[in-house]
Amino acid sequence: QVHLVVSGGGLVQPGGSLTLSCLASGNIFSIHSMGWWRQAPGRRREFVAAINATGATDYAGSVKGRFSISGDTAKNTVYLQMNSLKPEDTAVYYCNADGIVAKTLFDFDDFGQGTQVTVSS
Repeated sequence: QVHLVVSGGGLVQPGGSLTLSCLASGNIFSIHSMGWWRQAPGRRREFVAAINATGATDYAGSVKGRFSISGDTAKNTVYLQMNSLKPEDTAVYYCNADGIVAKTLFDFDDFGQGTQVTVSS
């Protein structure tokens, strides 16, 4: 079983910054990639950013240039630095990781608990 623990989030004014952190633990053999998704009220969960084992990153167009993902899949950690936040960034943010479970060598693709990010004056 894989656990994803998220920290960070909160209330910030427009133009402000926040950092989210995520640590994966449990029976992990290896992680292919880790990333962030978000879900605003009344909307579907959407992709935000991801980083893979080679360090390659990918971003949603709506956050490119404002958000920065970093981390180390070998250490099961990922961070999301969010700058120039806008009210439309308000959502519950979820950490995601996919990889291989130890012993069974089954694939996993899990989400952690969400953390609320509210951008408002």
